Amino acid sequence: MSVRRPSRSSRVARLLGGLLLAAALQGATAETWRFALIGDTPYSDNERAELPKMLSAIADRHVAFIAHVGDFKSGSSRCDDALFEDRYKLFQNSRVPFILMPGDNEWSDCDRLSNGAYDPLERLAKLRRLFWEDAFSLGKTQLPLERQAGNYPEHARFRLGPVLFVTLNLPGGNNNWGLTGEPRPEFVARNPVVLAWLRDSFEMARREKLAGIVLLFQANPGFTHFAQGLAHRGYREFLTILQEETERFPGQVVAVHGDTHISRIDQPLRDHHGRTNFRFTRVETHGYPLMGWTLGIIDTERPTLFRFETYPWPDRNP
Repeated sequence: MSVRRPSRSSRVARLLGGLLLAAALQGATAETWRFALIGDTPYSDNERAELPKMLSAIADRHVAFIAHVGDFKSGSSRCDDALFEDRYKLFQNSRVPFILMPGDNEWSDCDRLSNGAYDPLERLAKLRRLFWEDAFSLGKTQLPLERQAGNYPEHARFRLGPVLFVTLNLPGGNNNWGLTGEPRPEFVARNPVVLAWLRDSFEMARREKLAGIVLLFQANPGFTHFAQGLAHRGYREFLTILQEETERFPGQVVAVHGDTHISRIDQPLRDHHGRTNFRFTRVETHGYPLMGWTLGIIDTERPTLFRFETYPWPDRNP
């Protein structure tokens, strides 16, 4: 089965729409911006049937984009081309720009027998060709993105008002470290690229004097264990650099992830003295078996800059 790409005229229309949207997002007179966060869905046939309805309802809330932080299938379902192409068409049908991060269920866990015993690197290459083929988001209206140079096009960033949004390939399952004391070669190759993108994005936010930065990735990296000195090996260096960069950045920092399927908004990052860093907020998306989404609001008149509202699906109060 192959995916039919949009026609040239259709793509031109989308790109023009995305450029107009980007210009609007940069408007100096705007004071409030809205965006939506989802993850770990669809996992079941019922969620696959409900997700288009939820995406349409989210678009009705006039958000600038929808970000999916990964795991667009269950961990026990197959990583077949047909499923990938189904998700591609589903996300392309979003009425607002759609940003996707890779999760472990779509690549690093695909070597499981129940997943089809695929080569994880071959599946990641397939994802890159399908979802991150150019410098634009998915969706009927496309948002221009800056992608990291090199072989990791899933790493992207863009501005929304005074905030920089950054995507990272940081999957669950201990960041694909592996089951032994020595990390897998894939982790050894990818992790420095992830960390370089993280540092460079904070440097950009400082240089441009932005008010905030939002990091989007799939894994729950274990903030509590890190604060206790018990960091998971696959996430230790990432959290150490995140801690350092957050302390150096004068604005607000938000980390959005999925993975453990607990919808929550809290402040789990500690500084070097063990104190809560109140300029850092963690947002975890809804996840199977509870479906839903999170609304993010940037408001320059509030000292905290961000506020978040969670919405279960189906909506009980339409």
